[in-house]
Order: sequence, then structure tokens, then C-alpha cells
Amino acid sequence: MTIKNITILGIGAMGSRIAKNLLNADYNISIYNRTEKSAVELIQLGANYFDTPIQAVSDADLVISMLTDDQAAIHVWLDEEVGAISGMKAGAIAIESSTLSINCIANLSEAFDQKNISFLDAPVLGSRPQAEAAALIFLIGGDKKVLQKVKPLLEQLSSATYHLGKSGHGAAMKLAVNAYFSSQVAALSEVLALMQKLDISKAQTVELFNQLPTTSPALQGIGELIASENFQPFFPINLVEKDLGYVKNFALQKNMEIPTISATHTSFQSAIEKGFGEDNIAGLAQLW
Repeated sequence: MTIKNITILGIGAMGSRIAKNLLNADYNISIYNRTEKSAVELIQLGANYFDTPIQAVSDADLVISMLTDDQAAIHVWLDEEVGAISGMKAGAIAIESSTLSINCIANLSEAFDQKNISFLDAPVLGSRPQAEAAALIFLIGGDKKVLQKVKPLLEQLSSATYHLGKSGHGAAMKLAVNAYFSSQVAALSEVLALMQKLDISKAQTVELFNQLPTTSPALQGIGELIASENFQPFFPINLVEKDLGYVKNFALQKNMEIPTISATHTSFQSAIEKGFGEDNIAGLAQLW
């Protein structure tokens, strides 16, 4: 399958960077966003802007969605009047790269099956720097034969792609990674505050922790951000809380208690209540 025409639905912090990389690779790019104001730079670079999803996908060989949450995804794909699913041509492939709930992915997958449109859930690991550097990691659920058709393109945007099984498995793993990592960030934030009570500075604690095998490279970076009080929103607290809520709801459906993740969710909710929602995940430390 030759992919030349690509539509990006949602050109926020991540989608805009993906679109720019694809424009630089000489693909024909169409874009949809809720507001045209965010599209000015991409339009100047050669992207075609459309006011509705259904218009944006009419010529697309591949459609990639990068949206905020379940509600946005359902509207953009499935809205009866302007939903992209109704405008896709025969043989086109849909990829959902937003971080959504497992139930939402199941609903989308069923809708695409009914339309006989190939669909992959392929959320990404990485934030703005990785998107800009074409170094994302794709976590993919869905038919492996469909993946083979788009894998060369995904490899142009990523440092790795992982096929995790059937539809929904990519979304599930993305939520698992975010829950695992945010729990570590919460624990680190509390420990740094506790050490300060003993007059051991954040910088001193982070310096030691970052020499230990118990501290992952990602958590090393978070510690440095907390120590320097740099909360630039690469992964905003609002989105962390949203993802933890999806994990909690899924666990509830499975009659499973997840006390650590639930406690972490409460901390991120408190951060939003305190006005830190737009800050980076490291900004959780401001609670203490």
C-alpha cells in the first residue's frame, strides 16, 4: 500500500509536531483542529486545513487522531454530521494515537468494523521533545497485517513500535505505563518533601537518587525538574489525572482494587484543585 495523503485530526502539542515531521518528509498533509488559529504555522508549511473532520479525511490514505480525551475522540470520529468515519474512502486506514479509555477504544473499533475500515489503536510514549525529534514509541493494538501496511510510516515518527496484540491492547499498555510512572512521581515528590523537613535539600536528595539503580532515567529527569522547580508542561497534570481516572474506572469494571494508583489519582486531583493542572507532571511536588 502506498501512503501519500495523510490527515491529522487534532494539532495540539503532539499532533502539530507529528504533522510537521510528515510535511518535512514530503507527504500531503491535511489537518483538522477545533480552532484554525493553531493551524497557521502548518498551513504556511503546506498543510491543508479543513473546518470539519469529515472534510479533512476525504482524500486520506491514512488518518491519525491525536486528541485530548474520550469525548473529543468520539466527536471527531463518530459525530453523525461531521465525524471522520463517514468521510473516509475505501481502503483508508484509521489510527487512534490519543490516550483514551479501553472502553472508548472498544467502541471505536466496533464502529470501524461496521464500516469495514481498518483500525489500529496506537498511543505513543514520549512528549513534545520526542514528537519533535521523531522519537516517539508506538504501542499498537489491532490486526498485524494492517500494522505492516503502516509500519514504515510509523517508523519515520518513532524510535520503536511495539505490537501488543488485539485492538485495545495498545491503549491498555499506554494507561498502564502512565499509571506506573505517575505513581513513581508521586512517591518521589513526597520523599523529597520529607527530606526537606530534615533540612536535606531537594537537589541533594535528587543527586543521590540519580546515582542509584532504583531510579529510572525518566524519574531522574523528573527529580531534576522538581529540584529546579521547572514545571513546563510536557505532560500536564490535567492529562495525568484523566489517564488515572480511566485506569480506575477499568479496574472498577473488573472488580479489582488498585490502592496505590487510587491514592496517586487523589494526589493529582488535589494538584488540580490547588491550581497546578496546567503544570508538568513534576509539578505535583508543589503539593508538599
